[in-house]
Amino acid sequence: MTSPNPSPSANPDPDPAADAEESATVKQPRLWRDNGWTARVIKNEDDEGWAVAMTPDGQSEPALVGPWTMGRDKKNPKPLDTAAFNTLVKTAAEVLRRHEQQLQAAMHKAVAVSTVAGRWQVTLDIVPDEIEPHALLAAHDADGERVAQVRVAAHFKLDTRSATAWAEGGFRKPA
Repeated sequence: MTSPNPSPSANPDPDPAADAEESATVKQPRLWRDNGWTARVIKNEDDEGWAVAMTPDGQSEPALVGPWTMGRDKKNPKPLDTAAFNTLVKTAAEVLRRHEQQLQAAMHKAVAVSTVAGRWQVTLDIVPDEIEPHALLAAHDADGERVAQVRVAAHFKLDTRSATAWAEGGFRKPA
């Protein structure tokens, strides 16, 4: 078995040959690399079994770690095969997709409110800046045109009450 390449952060000098080697197809009993993913069967430190770690190419941390089946001898892991690898890729990709959807939902909120002046779609988009995190509070009219936008704290709570108060207050920056 070949030893794994050091992570990109561990090697300050990028090596194109190492990158090409990392993206090359590998099909070994405990290591498969193909279609942008690496599956590595590892000893499960929590018990006496085995686990499989699925890592997307270019990432240092696995997207998915799950239990892996024991072989017939009940000591060693079952070798990876095409069907298992394809199932693992599908599952890991779904985990990443759901994580991205959850992150998007946490970073974007929207509520519809009605006031005497009309109906508004009010949105809050969090800007996860490391130095100065903030959010953009915006209002759109019935035609979808943005009529107002202000910068607010990243922890601003958008709900029907706060959106209605903002609209009724002439879309001035909330206190």
